[in-house]
Amino acid sequence: MNYEMDYNNAMTYLHGLYRFGSRLGLGRVRRLATLLGNPEKRFPSIHVTGTNGKGSTTAMVARGLQEAGYRVGMYISPFLQEFEERISINGRNIPRERVADLASTVRTAVDRMLEEGHEHPTEFEFITAMAFLYFAEEGIDFASVEVGMGGRYDATNIVTPAVSVITKIGFDHTDRLGNTLAKIAYEKAGIIKKGVPVVTSPQLPEAMGIISQAAEDNDSRLVRVGEDVSWTEIASSLDGQTIDLNGLGARYEGLEIALLGRHQQVNAATALSALEVLVSQGVNIPESAIRAGLSRVIWPGRLEAVSRSPVVVLDGAHNQDGARALAAAIREILPHDRVIMVMGILADKAVDDILSELIPPADEVIVTVPNSPRALQAEKLADRVRRYPATVHVKPRISDAVDLGLRLTGPRDLLCVTGSLYLIGEARSKLEGFFQRDRNMN
Repeated sequence: MNYEMDYNNAMTYLHGLYRFGSRLGLGRVRRLATLLGNPEKRFPSIHVTGTNGKGSTTAMVARGLQEAGYRVGMYISPFLQEFEERISINGRNIPRERVADLASTVRTAVDRMLEEGHEHPTEFEFITAMAFLYFAEEGIDFASVEVGMGGRYDATNIVTPAVSVITKIGFDHTDRLGNTLAKIAYEKAGIIKKGVPVVTSPQLPEAMGIISQAAEDNDSRLVRVGEDVSWTEIASSLDGQTIDLNGLGARYEGLEIALLGRHQQVNAATALSALEVLVSQGVNIPESAIRAGLSRVIWPGRLEAVSRSPVVVLDGAHNQDGARALAAAIREILPHDRVIMVMGILADKAVDDILSELIPPADEVIVTVPNSPRALQAEKLADRVRRYPATVHVKPRISDAVDLGLRLTGPRDLLCVTGSLYLIGEARSKLEGFFQRDRNMN
């Protein structure tokens, strides 16, 4: 059957695929891709996995290639405000009419799968097929692809990339990936392909050992950021940061990074190393493009300052390492007299570990509920936050929580919205409207 869905029909259909859950394995997505003509083979890709920093690194790689004059697709998850953010080319989100057309095409292929006796693909597998088909039809030069979860059995792992990238590995999705760092690293290292170079961020020894062995087993060149590539911080503030970096093939003095937080220096070095590996493969990426890519990249909702007076920051810190990075930024670069925090967390996260990092810097915490069926209810989260000295407020609706946060935040205070990317999107829309109205009134 051939489908002709409009955008609203397509979104209703896609949301309905959530019922198929998250099932590991590549059989379904491989068959789906085959029925679509294997679009993933029609463009070179950079494949990025990790626990923290993989989205930022994906965006930096994409922007660097774009600044070099290439047409670059980027596939990420989740989205913050609009579904179309997940699939973009040179920073432009996929048009809604293409979402509808691609969903119709992929749905027809799914019907063929079911007729053949295959299982129904998951939501993520379906959307991954849409993204790869879009990139192929648009004739992109490169795709910068972020995994959804893990790596080995992630739907995106049907690509054979030009370079594989592994950002910092920590504890997240332990119910699916394993409860030790070695098990998680094993799943992440599953993106390493025969003969394909690998760039890894600095890792704890347990994870690095797994990655090194996987690279050796696959005869893949391994670039270790922090060893093969090193840098020195020159400046780090609310205005961005500057480093001097010794790369694989060049020294970059006064390298400017638009994204905030010292953890982004690691991500920038990792992204730059991936671009240098492409250069070694004959891809033309001038130093000026690398510099422009890092200094112009935009990555919403990740230590994003949406106001300077007062300072208002959005950061989707959703695990302990992410929370630790945010807490460090609050101490080191975000000016404040008091810290007001709007927070919502998913129930399947390591809630107490996240709170142990995020709550100590906070003076007042407004607990809310992220837009996810997996969200921890506000009162349950509030009970755990009350173990700390901070004053606790409960506002289950995100809009109400942001309103209260704005009222409590003085001109010299810091308002921080955090805990889950499923909270950030609605909060970002609310804050954009508030500060736009405030500017118009003045």
